[in-house]
Amino acid sequence: MATFSELGLSDDIVSALSQLGFEEPTPIQQEAIPALLDGRDVLGQAATGTGKTAAFGLPLLDRHVVGAEPDLPLILVLTPTRELCLQVSESFHNFGRNAGIIVTPIYGGQEYGRQIRALKRGTHVVVATPGRALDHINKGTLDLSALKAIVLDEADEMLDLGFADELDAIFNAVPETVQTALFSATLAPRIARIAEEHLKDPVRIQIAREETADGEAPRVPQIAYVVGHNYRLPALGRILDLEGPELAIIFTRTRTEVDELTEALRARGWSVEALHGGLDQPTRDRVMKRARAGQVDVIVATDVAARGIDLENLTHVVNFGIPASYDTYVHRIGRTGRAGRTGTAITLLEPREHRHLRAIERITKSRIEIRSVPSATDVRAHRLEVVRGSVEEVLREGDLERFRVVVETLCEEHDPFDVAAAAIRLALESEGGVDDDTDIPAFSPFERPKRDRAERGERTERNGRERRDRSAGPEAGMKRIFFGAGRDVGVRPGDIVGAFANESGIHSRSIGAIDISDRFTLVEVEEAVAERVVEAMQGVRYKGRNVLVKFDEPRRREERSDRSDRADRGERSDRSDRADRGDRGERFERFGDRTERNERNDRYDRNDRGDRRGNGRFDRFERNGRGPRR
Repeated sequence: MATFSELGLSDDIVSALSQLGFEEPTPIQQEAIPALLDGRDVLGQAATGTGKTAAFGLPLLDRHVVGAEPDLPLILVLTPTRELCLQVSESFHNFGRNAGIIVTPIYGGQEYGRQIRALKRGTHVVVATPGRALDHINKGTLDLSALKAIVLDEADEMLDLGFADELDAIFNAVPETVQTALFSATLAPRIARIAEEHLKDPVRIQIAREETADGEAPRVPQIAYVVGHNYRLPALGRILDLEGPELAIIFTRTRTEVDELTEALRARGWSVEALHGGLDQPTRDRVMKRARAGQVDVIVATDVAARGIDLENLTHVVNFGIPASYDTYVHRIGRTGRAGRTGTAITLLEPREHRHLRAIERITKSRIEIRSVPSATDVRAHRLEVVRGSVEEVLREGDLERFRVVVETLCEEHDPFDVAAAAIRLALESEGGVDDDTDIPAFSPFERPKRDRAERGERTERNGRERRDRSAGPEAGMKRIFFGAGRDVGVRPGDIVGAFANESGIHSRSIGAIDISDRFTLVEVEEAVAERVVEAMQGVRYKGRNVLVKFDEPRRREERSDRSDRADRGERSDRSDRADRGDRGERFERFGDRTERNERNDRYDRNDRGDRRGNGRFDRFERNGRGPRR
């Protein structure tokens, strides 16, 4: 195996690596470093935790930055989240510590003035989230005219967050001669499109996940528990009690669930921190610092808030419900078991979600073991076993003389077995935890009979069909959301899909039929993500006015015509202006209309739309010290 020196890196870079404890290159570093040192573009597929940052950072710093004076940025690295932006910035700083390399992180949530001052002072490398980078480009505060290299790190995550248009705009602002590297956990068609448009004859690198030997357990065993919705909390508590994670991340859909889980787990004696979009950056930094210091047992987080988090001591990932997309599942479980370490992925799902579980198995080509939720007896037995092990350890260590007098006195007055049992009881109670005797029903994921298409309600073809009666309710498994703007202000289906997906982080396939009326729009989304969507869309503004977003309340047939009449008289729009929701934004940006539709037929089916993530986005003004969501 080649050393870092043999790969062609300079002495300044190699000495910094020695100080950082780097011993030998990882597989992706062995392939990417020579190619990037030679000036080639690189398209790399590798999971997070395989050494990607060093794979592109070391050669690009060596080729373009070492020996240069800080002025206009020479390297631009784009990351999907603030957390990853800061991690990459820290890595670049460490790589270039012996060469005096200056790195400037730019991300949403930090004041513009501070970033502008840093750029004016001069820098070598800018690490940025796409939205904030484009803001600076448009303001003229980020000059890329001298740029030598651009990197897209975790490109698939950036596309999942709806940054496709921002990436295109940024590429239009860089010199045509720029060297480009793109790294992604997956190489889906949308990644291939970016590579085809912006990479020149790239070296393709694909690092597969480490295979396990025959008969050897996988590094990240995947486990699922089938449990009814109302029993998920006690089930989660029992599972954690048995697993005993060093550090776990629990992914959930909404801020409300984050807060509920955080309080419930704290009551069971766990040290828990919450991560969601409502937290300011200093609070998020404090949470991450405590987690890395081993002061936290569990982090409860939404997907958007947790993107980009990399914790070496993470042993468990828990899905509190099936994720909105299969890519999300892959990214979640990939956070544990990295770089040869072991980890466990756990999913709590409801009985009706078993089809998704089988689909995940097909896509990931891995087996998910289905287990029964531990009983209260199982938990108590486990705790007793833990105490028993602790007692045996103390007995092996000895040094018990100072306690013998108390024990002998007690044994003279009581049965010695009772004395020992009382001591075990005290030890067990001192461990904390909750005795939970909740009777959790057992489910098999295959109990529910399959319903045929007719029973679910067959979708008819779009052309020539009647718009479904609003009083009939949404399709099975879907919830209908009211969006207080419609055809009269130019709402289009691509805008709705893009905005819902980008704001809430759901996949576009979770969005069903869209009915666009003159004054409002009705959108069906999967029931599992509906609350998350409504919460994420609160306070949005469309073309300068507040837009009401809520769950739709089905009306009786006789009420429909009256309600429609009122809408035509303009009364509908007043509802969206009643509540003062704060000035969170000033426009609803549309990034192009990619469909041609008959304006007289405004019902859209998700099967007709294709994947429209990124076609719409709500911009928000800064509020309570927070910038726009990036």
